[in-house]
Amino acid sequence: MEYQNQYNKQLQRIKNGSGFIAALDQSGGSTPKALENYGVTGDDYDNDEAMFDQVHEMRARIMTCEAFDNERVLGAILFEDTMEREVNGKPTANYLWEDKNIVPFLKVDKGLAEQMNGVQVMRPMPNLDLLLDKAKNYPVFGTKMRSVIYEPNVDGIELVVQQQFDVAKQILSKGLMPIVEPEVDINSSKKHECEVILKTSILHNLDRLTDDQQVMLKLTLPEEAGFYQELIDHPKVLKVVALSGGYSRGDACAKLKQNPGMIASFSRAFTEGLSKQQSDDEFADTINTSIKEIYEASKV
Repeated sequence: MEYQNQYNKQLQRIKNGSGFIAALDQSGGSTPKALENYGVTGDDYDNDEAMFDQVHEMRARIMTCEAFDNERVLGAILFEDTMEREVNGKPTANYLWEDKNIVPFLKVDKGLAEQMNGVQVMRPMPNLDLLLDKAKNYPVFGTKMRSVIYEPNVDGIELVVQQQFDVAKQILSKGLMPIVEPEVDINSSKKHECEVILKTSILHNLDRLTDDQQVMLKLTLPEEAGFYQELIDHPKVLKVVALSGGYSRGDACAKLKQNPGMIASFSRAFTEGLSKQQSDDEFADTINTSIKEIYEASKV
């Protein structure tokens, strides 16, 4: 009952609150690059454990910063390792929800399979139920999982969306909110054609959800302004959030402003300009600038 009350409060916060979702979920493959951008090189750690210590230090520095506030930040996506660590003496998700009133999400995918049919589906997740049960020991509201689309291949895109929705139903059955993330690669030469097929496939799968089921969508900012309005307005969609996908923060925010109703869920664009070497004041100024810009673009 207590979990359900907390979930309902978080649901209202995501549904009605203003702000954006910070993606702090770089995992195994993307962590070295994230650290490098933060001014921590491979010479600064000699194994995975030390690497994750470094990235947790970076994330804790962001989360405990005064500028990282619930006026502008609605939620944060965590990696499993981050969920199991502490910030300010509390489990990370508890710190976010109890101290900051920021809704925690958990990245649950295990990375991408090899590219086939112009897409990369997710690797199998045999232990997903165990991970979801673990997430419910913390005040985690929902999950996120990512696939990638490179070419307008109907079979490939339908495979991506079908897999995303199959896993989403498994997550819903555990009482958590899934963020479905079929990313379209921003460097695809046929990005808009991919988006046309993707939207059709998502609509088809949304219509197959039951009346009491809702999902969130995390999508690449579209080529055509307002292209995902139909998804934003769909009764089975709680929220549509945008990934930055390699765009600079300036470009991502400019594109986001052309898509009212979408809010940001940026990773690289969010942490752009942050450095371990910055003083606490410089760090706070940089993160405040980033949060302000992304918040304003999400509010349009």
